[in-house]
Amino acid sequence: MTVAEISGSVVLRRALRRQRRRVVLGIVLLCAHQATEALVPVAIGLIIDRAVATGDVAALLLSLAGLAALFTALAFAYRTGARLAYAAVEHEAHTTRVEIVRSALDPRGHRSGLRDGELLSVTASDAELSALVVRVAGLTAAAFTAIVVAAIALLVVDVPLGLGVLIGVPLLLFALQRMAPLLTRRSTSQQEALAATTALAVDLVTGLRVLRGIGAQDHAARRYAGASRHALDVTLRAATTKGLHLGLTTMVNGLFLAAVAGVAGWLALQGRLTIGELVAVVGLAQFIAEPVQTLGYCVQLFAMARASAARVARVLGAAPVLAPGDAGPPTPSPSRLALDAVSHAGLDTVSLRVRAGEILGVLAYDPSEAEALVALLAGRVHHADYRGTLYVDGVPVEDLHIDAVRTVVLVEPHDVALFEGTLRANLSADGNVDDSVLRAAVRAAAAEDVLTAHPDGFDRRLTERGANLSGGQRQRIGLARALVADPPVLVLHNPTTAVDAVTEALLAEGLASVRAADTRATVLITTSPALLHVTHRVAVIDKGRVVAEGPHERLLASDTRYREEVLR
Repeated sequence: MTVAEISGSVVLRRALRRQRRRVVLGIVLLCAHQATEALVPVAIGLIIDRAVATGDVAALLLSLAGLAALFTALAFAYRTGARLAYAAVEHEAHTTRVEIVRSALDPRGHRSGLRDGELLSVTASDAELSALVVRVAGLTAAAFTAIVVAAIALLVVDVPLGLGVLIGVPLLLFALQRMAPLLTRRSTSQQEALAATTALAVDLVTGLRVLRGIGAQDHAARRYAGASRHALDVTLRAATTKGLHLGLTTMVNGLFLAAVAGVAGWLALQGRLTIGELVAVVGLAQFIAEPVQTLGYCVQLFAMARASAARVARVLGAAPVLAPGDAGPPTPSPSRLALDAVSHAGLDTVSLRVRAGEILGVLAYDPSEAEALVALLAGRVHHADYRGTLYVDGVPVEDLHIDAVRTVVLVEPHDVALFEGTLRANLSADGNVDDSVLRAAVRAAAAEDVLTAHPDGFDRRLTERGANLSGGQRQRIGLARALVADPPVLVLHNPTTAVDAVTEALLAEGLASVRAADTRATVLITTSPALLHVTHRVAVIDKGRVVAEGPHERLLASDTRYREEVLR
């Protein structure tokens, strides 16, 4: 299925198709339940006329046995059918959540425009709500079955009564359906407001330390309170609309019930109905209230499912950020990484070359230009969004499969992402790396204090985002993780902003020793004098262009602007 084919209606139809076995079996059993339940008042009416009124004890006992069998079938059909319906909803919600997570983790990226918190809301809430279409299918079929069986029974008793039900119920449903678009709009607004509030909460929790550091926690709390108030208002409007719809359904249903019962009573007074038939008609009229109410409820469920399905489709149907080629890993070349006249964001025809065995320093006077370079090297920019060519081992990056690119190039971002789990799991993705390799990487990253500070060593547990480590410790563990991966080309962006000068010097020396292999290449995008000192050469970017290039010591001696930037 292509991106253009994914829409909210496609998500709903696909859910029904994927769960068709459970849906069909559930519908059969739920329809059987409603049919048998509709026959209960009919059976009671027959018992009154043929056993109670006649005083026939044998007929009464036989009728009671039949009624018991009817209730047994009714209970079994509902229990099994409801279980299948709920299982279908949960299986579909699980499948949809997995699809959303797979789309969110796609290395090509996605253009959904949703923040992390909004993606979390779609995964946690909208996936479940969109799956409700499976339940709607079963409930709707069962409700229609109940109405049809009741109408047929009424036709047998009295044709005008049966025709009144067959004509009146569709008219009621058509009238109630008129509110469906409003319900969908209100449900959409509610889901969007809740997702935005969740996204803001995720952002605030993620940046809580920074907010406390600059004393902005009160402002952040007020901002969240405003967003939460808006979500509350939108939710209350949606609840008001749902309540109005439910109230109208109940009122119209009650009036319809009263009309049917009134006509039946009048027919009984005229002698056209027996006592048993009157009981059956009144019982059927009361019973019809339930499926009509269910159909009104299904309108609400479907409105919520359709609104959430549109949000799910926004994620699953989002175009990828990257459109990589299909070539495999390139053959290592003397030029491991090269930019040829690349322009993107603040960068203007930048040309750089990183040779095998070289450590290249990049100093950008404008931090936004450093960010733009990192985004390019990390593969977060579609080829159509920049000019020039980026080469990996002499092959244009757009010709390579994304896995091939990331086999060669690893970019460790400034904002290190650690995960809940052991230190060992954070350092090694597969967990099969020898402790000696892990220890060498930790030593090179000057992070041995993280090991010695805890008795569990590599089995030390880290909390979410490594919150139980300091900022400097997180940076150094992130660097150690990159060194364990040992990529052919390693790109580091400001890896020492949270460490002291002594630790920074140790880290720089360890990094230079580990990355000294002739086939490896390293790019240090930084302003750190300790890191720039261990580079073979430095490229200076000013106003988007490479304005100077050479060894760190020579630039310090000859370039006043460079010296001021590095030594300030």
